[in-house]
Amino acid sequence: MKISRIAQVGAVAAVAALALAGCASNETPAGDNTDAPESNLSGEIAGGGASSQEVAVQAWTAGFQTANPDVTITYDPAGSGAGRESFQAGAFPFAGSDRAFTVEEIEEGPFDACVEGSGIVELPTYISPIAVIFNVEGVDSLNLDAATMAGLFAGTITNWNDPAIAALNPDATLPDLAVTPVHRADDSGTTENFTDYLFQAAPDVWTSEPDGVWPLASGEAAQGTSGVVSAVAGGNGTIGYADASRAAEEGLSTAAVKVGEEFVEYSPEAAAAIVDASPFEEGRGEADLAIELQRTSTEAGVYPIVLISYMIACQEYVDASVAPIVKGYLEYVASPDGQDAAAEAAGSAPISDTLRAQVDAAIDTIVTE
Repeated sequence: MKISRIAQVGAVAAVAALALAGCASNETPAGDNTDAPESNLSGEIAGGGASSQEVAVQAWTAGFQTANPDVTITYDPAGSGAGRESFQAGAFPFAGSDRAFTVEEIEEGPFDACVEGSGIVELPTYISPIAVIFNVEGVDSLNLDAATMAGLFAGTITNWNDPAIAALNPDATLPDLAVTPVHRADDSGTTENFTDYLFQAAPDVWTSEPDGVWPLASGEAAQGTSGVVSAVAGGNGTIGYADASRAAEEGLSTAAVKVGEEFVEYSPEAAAAIVDASPFEEGRGEADLAIELQRTSTEAGVYPIVLISYMIACQEYVDASVAPIVKGYLEYVASPDGQDAAAEAAGSAPISDTLRAQVDAAIDTIVTE
């Protein structure tokens, strides 16, 4: 049986209370630090992974380093797959990923930065809609349902004046122009989330199972989020998918997605709503907060194409000196100040208080002594 996060709060309430108390004593406001306690953290750690949360990571790092001036944190936005691989190999003490490790991957291991037998911590601290971006001369906005969107990316809809698109957009002047779908060339959590939506919402059209590696040979491949955004922006007739913060940053046109009987534009609020309505995955450790997104929801105002980017760490480190820095950094990432900083910089959706309580409890399991 799936257990909702709200039901699970009671099971971790005592631990969460301790975690929240620890956060309160260690948190530093993002703005005026005059009254902040002097930091005793020092050292340098390097992480990497998901490019989707790069802007948020920059905001988190700036805020944390302001409060902890003797700490240096670097992050390589090489993609979710590269981040998970580097974390497993022990090259990074923390990683960002647009999907959690699977239960099978965790069982197979190893995780070289972690003490043998240690669990891993996976925190859903970055929530963002995935925007469907396009560049079609003369068309500023589009409505798409799941089947039509799947056809555009699967290559079964090849022209922008296709009747399926026209039926959803009767007021648009659609050109006789070839469709050029653009996808990620690298192993990407954004791709896995996007293909998961297509597979769940349009299984008759999109028959490939969700994967971080694009499953089709058709279309144009581009490296990283920046590559997809650049390829779509630089073409005519192009369509792609990217973290919504980057779409807004570049001023690209985006599609509204059909949910129930309405077309919903992406927004942080709509993304957060579907996350809070989704349960945790079963069969995971106490600090492994992987969420099973409900892509086919028909609730009003919900945007179903959303990614949750996780911060991943060890519960116990081989190199114990990195543990206090990682733990302190993750506490700031999950804090109201950290979430607000990410929302302001990247347009992400701050996690709810309910989810924060469970994230804080998971962070509190990191061993620092």
